[in-house]
Amino acid sequence: MTDFALNSAQTQRPLDGITVVSLEHAIAAPFCTRQLADLGARVIKVERPKIGDFARGYDQRVDGMASHFVWTNRSKESLTLDVKSEGAEEVLERLLDQADVLVQNLAPGAAARLGLSFEALHSRFPRLIVCDISGYGEDGPYRNKKAYDLLIQSEAGFLSTTGLPGEEGMAKAGCSIADISAGMYAYTNILAAIMLRERTGVGSQIDVSMLESLVEWMNYPMYYAYQGAEPPPRAGAAHATIYPYGPFPASDGQSVMLGLQNEREWKAFCDLVLECPELAKDPRFAGNANRVGNREALRTLICETFSTLSSEQVIERLEKANIANAHVNDMQDVWGHRQLKARQRWVKVDSPVGSIPALLPPGRSNAYTPKMSGVPGLGQHSESLLAELGFNAERISVFKTSGVI
Repeated sequence: MTDFALNSAQTQRPLDGITVVSLEHAIAAPFCTRQLADLGARVIKVERPKIGDFARGYDQRVDGMASHFVWTNRSKESLTLDVKSEGAEEVLERLLDQADVLVQNLAPGAAARLGLSFEALHSRFPRLIVCDISGYGEDGPYRNKKAYDLLIQSEAGFLSTTGLPGEEGMAKAGCSIADISAGMYAYTNILAAIMLRERTGVGSQIDVSMLESLVEWMNYPMYYAYQGAEPPPRAGAAHATIYPYGPFPASDGQSVMLGLQNEREWKAFCDLVLECPELAKDPRFAGNANRVGNREALRTLICETFSTLSSEQVIERLEKANIANAHVNDMQDVWGHRQLKARQRWVKVDSPVGSIPALLPPGRSNAYTPKMSGVPGLGQHSESLLAELGFNAERISVFKTSGVI
């Protein structure tokens, strides 16, 4: 792992010169703006004085800092500001006068009450792009409904497709996929809005909902259940509609993940992995539909063979047969993943508690390197930002003593 010292010598990044102001908390908006920061944007994160983004307090797993916060907030500047206090409006006005993008995922209606809706801002800041991220969108019967990641996973039908059969078998995703999907769609919509502004000279409003973002990801199972058809069954870590495709235990207690996609691979699997060529001709397993219908019988046969092999021996056979496979890794395995190491994907960034590892963002460009600056402490940049906005030392001191910052 190396310190990311290349930034100062790099050529221009795609979003150099773009300033983003974000009234954000939790995951969706911070994840969106971190992607913008990766591409060179200056992201000014507005946080509540003394408390900050409540994700700062989720846990203390990263040398005392919260894992979610560390992940989604590097390369940003932290400005503490009580947005409801006297004087805050002037600070926000000066901030937005220099901003290209405003991102917010406050409670439903909160931004509008603060005068930060697109309608309220557009006449004064016609080039400003305003991105609103919410659970259900700015209109419709659910617009004021509270939305957390697990609740959206439920509303979007995701929980109906994950876990094991039966009411008690449903399982949520192990990470915040509803927040992540909304954050990524906000990110791509903002990039599109910046490109559009280059042609029109005018900013636009973006309304991203977590529900719509995750339902987009659910389109395959929705189409599978088209016009009242039976939906995909819950199949644990296995594929619901392709078999064999999932985890299988080996003799050493480890599991191996494998997946077959076609009849050529099925024959190779029988010949070279199971070493049972006659199985390829068994009518119970002729074609994927039959293998799915007889998955328990087939699983028994596969597990019998694998019970005599270690996980590495199973993978060796799968590789020989050119069958897709993977280790079933835990988090410590991923930290030490040799492919990530070989591609030098881990670097070090600063934080309030010292240097910590960070994963380079996906997508390696030969034109630039991503910005990989530190994780900000709460209010770390408040005074320097206010001075940059033209507030003198006396005014900044008043802001501090009165609790504005």
